[in-house]
Amino acid sequence: MNLINGVFNLLFLVIAAVIVGMSVYALVHALRVPTDAFVSAGKLKKNLWLLILVLATLFSAGSAWSYFNAFLIVGDTQFIGIGIGIFSIAAVIAATVYIVDVKPAVKGMGGGRGGGPYGPW
Repeated sequence: MNLINGVFNLLFLVIAAVIVGMSVYALVHALRVPTDAFVSAGKLKKNLWLLILVLATLFSAGSAWSYFNAFLIVGDTQFIGIGIGIFSIAAVIAATVYIVDVKPAVKGMGGGRGGGPYGPW
């Protein structure tokens, strides 16, 4: 039984790490995009997206930490099922919406660097 728990904990740990990576990627991208790009693209304001993505990153990191602890302590079942919750699911949805919808809309709207078609001058 411990082997089965260990395999599932490892699987959930990998999934949680992917979710953390998505959330961090979306947060870093949102930090680098100028504020006016969000308004020009007709999306929510930058500050609101930053708040959403910071919360998504925190919740997904908490979920990953829970599964990391469960993976280290295989025989202890108190960690099983704690990591996934409504907030973790909301974190996945928020990061996915940003990456799929907002990121393409604000792409190329004033990167803050002057340059030509082949890079900076």
